[in-house]
Amino acid sequence: MKILGIETSCDETSVAIVENGRKVLANVIYSQIPLHAQTGGVVPEVAAREHVIKIVPVLDEALNKANCTWDDIDAIAITQGPGLISSLIIGTQTANTISFVKNKPLIPVQHIVGHIYSNWLYGINEGETEDEISFPALVLTVSGGHNDMILMKDHHKFKVLGETLDDAAGEAFDKVARILGLGYPGGPAISKMAVNGDPSRFKLPRSFLEKDSLNFSFSGLKTAVIREIRKYIAENKIKDESELDQQFKADMSASFQESVTDVFVHKCLEALRQNPKVKEVMLAGGVSANTMIRSALTDALPLDVKFRFPKSILNCTDNAAMIAAAGYFQFQLHPKQYKPSTNIIPTTSFEIY
Repeated sequence: MKILGIETSCDETSVAIVENGRKVLANVIYSQIPLHAQTGGVVPEVAAREHVIKIVPVLDEALNKANCTWDDIDAIAITQGPGLISSLIIGTQTANTISFVKNKPLIPVQHIVGHIYSNWLYGINEGETEDEISFPALVLTVSGGHNDMILMKDHHKFKVLGETLDDAAGEAFDKVARILGLGYPGGPAISKMAVNGDPSRFKLPRSFLEKDSLNFSFSGLKTAVIREIRKYIAENKIKDESELDQQFKADMSASFQESVTDVFVHKCLEALRQNPKVKEVMLAGGVSANTMIRSALTDALPLDVKFRFPKSILNCTDNAAMIAAAGYFQFQLHPKQYKPSTNIIPTTSFEIY
């Protein structure tokens, strides 16, 4: 079964075709990063306009890359939310129109669930192979707008164990990178700068919250970084953040990244302690591309627990292949529920069904 996925929740315009929920036949992503780097973050109106311009060319490119016609497509999966409402509207209206014109079942997918299903994907030209995923599994989503600790009992059967209380890790990465003048997006910029930094230079906080908590909070960490920067500016009598030296930026990046990583490791180990039947941990979301976080979890998790993250870096960020994969398994559970011309309405809700 071939599912065509469409993803426009933020600033990536993506269309993918995935076979049987796993094999990626095409995954075309048009990124707006160069455009939004000029303003240090995503401007919703600008993002929506770019989606309007790019959605049809990206759609055509995906069909061509997969060597498919519309007759080969069995259903359409579309990101319903959460995300920027103006961006979501472009994707959902496109999917609604195609569903009506081509008479294809339409499957609404929750964006965070899509990130989870990025772990099911493998490419046809990358030497990757399909492997089995065992349930129950623990899922840590680390992305720009949300962090979640999720117990996945089976396909599309989730129990949220913990979630973001204020700033998510990705948001904190972006804000700290902006303060340090490292550019946008913040995750890759900080990771690159941290390579030459000393993570022990700054004693930044680890927000573990109350005992046994699996929730996340990074607003205090962001505030601690700002205080250290202001202290350094005052002590060295420099004008502002623009005059910070490179070693300070590297050490702060390394210290910040280590603080975030320590929290994720602690929360995963605590979640495993509370759910001893789990033998598999998955990482998902844009920040899952961070090599330090991957390495730290690989070292910290018990040997009898399998650790999994998306095979391709492209599948970590927002993309349509993950939406198509989630849509496929959703369709398998309730095939009669999804019909053409459903008129999917976008939502900003973070609730995982």
